[in-house]
Amino acid sequence: MKRQSRPGATASRPTLYHSLRRIHFSVALIAVCTVGISLTTIGLAALRVYADHNLHLVARSIAYTLEAPVVFRDRAAAGEMLAIIAAAEDVAQARVYDRENRLLAAWQRPATGKFSGPRRAMSDLMLSGPVEQPILHETQKVGSVRLTGDPINLLRFVLSGLLGLLACLLLTAISAHYISRRMLVHIIEPVRNLMRVAHAVRSERAFEQRTPPARIAELNALGEDFNGLLDELETWQSQLQHENRSLAHRASHDGLTGLLNRGAFEDALQRAVRDAQAQQKQIAVLYLDSDGFKDINDRFGHAAGDEILVSIARRIRMCLREEDAVARLGGDEFAVLLAPLRKDADAKQIAEQILLRMKDPIPLPDGFDIVASLSIGVAVFPLHAWTAKALLQAADGAMYDAKRHSGGTWRSAGPGAQG
Repeated sequence: MKRQSRPGATASRPTLYHSLRRIHFSVALIAVCTVGISLTTIGLAALRVYADHNLHLVARSIAYTLEAPVVFRDRAAAGEMLAIIAAAEDVAQARVYDRENRLLAAWQRPATGKFSGPRRAMSDLMLSGPVEQPILHETQKVGSVRLTGDPINLLRFVLSGLLGLLACLLLTAISAHYISRRMLVHIIEPVRNLMRVAHAVRSERAFEQRTPPARIAELNALGEDFNGLLDELETWQSQLQHENRSLAHRASHDGLTGLLNRGAFEDALQRAVRDAQAQQKQIAVLYLDSDGFKDINDRFGHAAGDEILVSIARRIRMCLREEDAVARLGGDEFAVLLAPLRKDADAKQIAEQILLRMKDPIPLPDGFDIVASLSIGVAVFPLHAWTAKALLQAADGAMYDAKRHSGGTWRSAGPGAQG
């Protein structure tokens, strides 16, 4: 039972190309995002370590520079020197304390409303907190410096790095998409070729179709195996068609003479009568029977009898037109269908030609020559009968009439149409 697919079932399903493309795009997007997040995290961690280290170095520099002002508690000098150094570095706030932890000098970078929010967020994110550095004099602690980092320059650097990273990731995504698309073409195109050939074979029986080579080894091997299967199917189809033609020929032809058999002749006669009725034309049937064939068969054997029948069939065929039909009805009986027939005399003339041709001896394999005469009955539609069966019977009756007149002659059916 042939399986019917639901209408629209194929249209509701995604194609292999779109499925693989979606998978590849998802994998590429996940990979790019993972790499981007990983690089960003690592970069921020490295920048935080760098910022802390740089802030410690600035604190040491300030502690070394302010050693004398702190020892002498010179607030003006300490404040002036602190402002000069801190303003040149990434410092948001700087405080200097004396030995008793009292504020000696302070400096703070002027705040700008534009970057105040991001500055605080980046300070919390990028910096671990205030850095404190002791101020030593002859290895004795005389004060301390406490610094808070300014992340504004770091913020600019991070933003520039993120933009560069995004550009690189975008370029990577585009390259991955292009490579993925090229790879999908190498995968999908052979699959589409297989689908096209399989559809042509199934719907059109086009077994001569073949799939072209593929660049991918597995798909190329699949295509070669599929082509090999098509070679076998094409061979089987040719053999099957040959056997069908042979069976059809055997079903409609006589195995000895190669002429039509009775069933095929009666079918051809039925069609010819219908066409003649529709077109108001004449057709004729010649009923032929060999004279004394039983005696020849008994005297010379069945092989000689078969040779006689083959020779009779060949000589009858030589006297007919290409469109005329000739059949062996059984035993030594033959029939000829003349369609169309221009006039009654044509059928009688062909009967006389056959009788004349049969006067030539037939050589047998054992060296004997036999003259096999025929008795022929002629019936014409619509003169002698109106139906195919009646026409064949009229020709048969005329043939027996010829036999009663010693054979080797022809007779026409009696006047008056039979129905």
